[in-house]
Amino acid sequence: MEIELQIKMNEKLFLRNPEQSELGKKIILHSIQLIHKNGFEAFTFRKLAEEIGTTEAGVYRYFENKHRLLIYIVAWYWTWLEYQVTYQTNNIDDPVVKLKKVIKLLATTVEDDIRTSYVDESLLHQIIITEGSKTYLTKRVSEDNKDKLFKPYKDLCGHIANIIAECNREYRYPKSLASTIIEMAHCQNFFMHNLPSLTDFGQGKDDNKIIAFLDDLAFKTIAG
Repeated sequence: MEIELQIKMNEKLFLRNPEQSELGKKIILHSIQLIHKNGFEAFTFRKLAEEIGTTEAGVYRYFENKHRLLIYIVAWYWTWLEYQVTYQTNNIDDPVVKLKKVIKLLATTVEDDIRTSYVDESLLHQIIITEGSKTYLTKRVSEDNKDKLFKPYKDLCGHIANIIAECNREYRYPKSLASTIIEMAHCQNFFMHNLPSLTDFGQGKDDNKIIAFLDDLAFKTIAG
C-alpha cells in the first residue's frame, strides 16, 4: 500500500487549507486540469466551481484569487520536486553524478506520482513550463517575496547550487547556474514542442537531447 505524500504549504497562500477537506482537494485537482486544458488566462473560479459542482463563493473561501491559487500549485510542485531531488541523490557521493541526476529530473517528462491523489504532477509539470513565470512576473513580486511565497523555488535552486559548488569549489556562480538550468530545461521543452526552430531538438522531440545539452552546458561552464 502506497503512503500518501504530505507537503506542508505556506499558510499565507490560502484562506483555508485545501488539503484538509474533500472540496479543497477537488479545487486543487480540477484547477490543475482546467489550467492545463485551457490556459491560466481563461481559467476562472466560476468555471472551476461549475466543474466540481460547488459555488464560486465556495472556492473563494479557500483562495483569495486565481493568482494566489496559481502560486499555490506552482509552489507545491517545487516542494515536491525538491523532495524528488533529495530522495534520488541521497545515497550518491559523487557530485558530478548527483548533478547529472538532477538535470535528468528537471528535463525529463514527469509522470504522475500516485502518492498524491489530488495532484497530477504530469499536468502540473506542463503548467510550470507554460505558466510558472506568471507567479513572480507581477507588480506584487516584492510583497509576495516578503511573505516567502517563492521559498520552495529558492530552496530547490539553493539545493542544486550546493551540488554545483561541490563539483567545483572555485566556481563563482552556483546559484545563477542553478536557476539557469531549471529555467532552460523548461524553456527548451516549450520550444521543442511549440517553437521548434528555436532549438536543435524540434525534429525528434526527445527529452534526452535536452538532457545532453544541459549536461554539456553545465559541466563546461563549471569547468571554466
